Amino acid sequence: MTDEMIMEAVKNGDLQQASTLFERYNKRIFNFLARLAMDRALAEDLTQNVFLRIIKYRGSYKEGARFQSWIYQVARNVFSDHYQAHKNKYSDFVDVEKLKDNMPETEDEPWEEKEKLLHRSMAMLPDEQRELLVLTRFQHMKYEEVAQIMNTTVANIKVKVHRAVAKLREYYFELEKN
Repeated sequence: MTDEMIMEAVKNGDLQQASTLFERYNKRIFNFLARLAMDRALAEDLTQNVFLRIIKYRGSYKEGARFQSWIYQVARNVFSDHYQAHKNKYSDFVDVEKLKDNMPETEDEPWEEKEKLLHRSMAMLPDEQRELLVLTRFQHMKYEEVAQIMNTTVANIKVKVHRAVAKLREYYFELEKN
């Protein structure tokens, strides 16, 4: 069954099918949120909230819509709502020295130096640019899907991704010099 068919079943009251969607998407949504939040524990909580919202707002899923785009939009909304509710606790400053402690570990082996620099550089990007790079480069989403999620044009996404990559490159080489 496709994701869309499963979501239609969930929408029509077969809530047991939500576990299939959870199995298919929980790691991807967690990775997306972990890269945005730069905090593993927070990402775990937010991931759970995404799947709770999917069940709670299952009626808002439109028949024929791509499920993947819809779930990422829900994840963006959960992240945004959390950030808005706790904006007094957050600032634009990211302590890059402590970043490794909060980032999800992909393996038990220590990170390579270049990978550390990449993650530190990502942390220095503004939220929107980091989100775009996470969606397009780490989640491997097509520009069309990202444009749908962000309610904008594909051309606009291409321009913004190009600028984000340029900024990331600038930060990366700046950190590499030091």
